[in-house]
Amino acid sequence: MKHIPPPQSFPRARTLRKNATPAEQQLWKDLREYWPVMRFRRQVPIAHYIADFASHQLKLVIELDGGQHSEQVDARRTTVIEAQGYRVVRFWNNEYRDNREAVLEQLAAVIAERTPSSSYD
Repeated sequence: MKHIPPPQSFPRARTLRKNATPAEQQLWKDLREYWPVMRFRRQVPIAHYIADFASHQLKLVIELDGGQHSEQVDARRTTVIEAQGYRVVRFWNNEYRDNREAVLEQLAAVIAERTPSSSYD
């Protein structure tokens, strides 16, 4: 069942975009550089959560997690977002910062499996 985000999600998402972490800023640049046709958006309200990055075209959500995240809380968040038809991929901020190329390779693999070959060329 699709959930419409609550109205307060949109101003909150705008605030989060303005206050992005360094890792989020860099990933945003990478997503626009490497996969511009996938139309990733940042800080996207989905159900009653705000996803760090989402491509509606791919039905893919990318989360960059910092110290405030926990597996228990994030499991519920992932379940709700996946119930909306998205696949959720998570990375730790420090994982992306310290091993950016490996994370980008993993993202490339996920994007390739979710992309019809004719639209990726």
